[in-house]
Amino acid sequence: MYVISSFKHSACVELAITELEQNGITREKILAVPLEKKKKEGKLFDTINRADGVSLFDLAAALGTIFMVLGVIYGYKWVWGPIIWGLIGLAGGSAVGFLIDLFIVLSRRQKGSSTAGSEDIVVMVNCDREKTEMVEKVLWDNYASGVTRLEK
Repeated sequence: MYVISSFKHSACVELAITELEQNGITREKILAVPLEKKKKEGKLFDTINRADGVSLFDLAAALGTIFMVLGVIYGYKWVWGPIIWGLIGLAGGSAVGFLIDLFIVLSRRQKGSSTAGSEDIVVMVNCDREKTEMVEKVLWDNYASGVTRLEK
């Protein structure tokens, strides 16, 4: 019988394997394999089928509005008038906000590109039917994310 479990990458995996070995399960009957995570796609803009929850237009809209209002207010004193300065403020503030958001998102992606230590680990134990309860208890006691049985 196989007992299969998954763990988050931590010291609990080593503790579970050590405890299983102390309870009579030989090392040859224990298999621990890390799962590789798919790297995030480098797309900046969301599509209708894929969204990552990061918006590049929030700060652009806010700064565009602020700069537009300031352009309209001070445009009454400047040469081109409030409408032109309002449009200039809208375009300039939107560009500045978009570039700030873009810089923040790109710097976060570069920092978060290494996912070492965040992968899941699958532990598979080949044991007799009499030891399945003990193996499941050991895995659950060491904070397994999930445990299941599979008969040969």
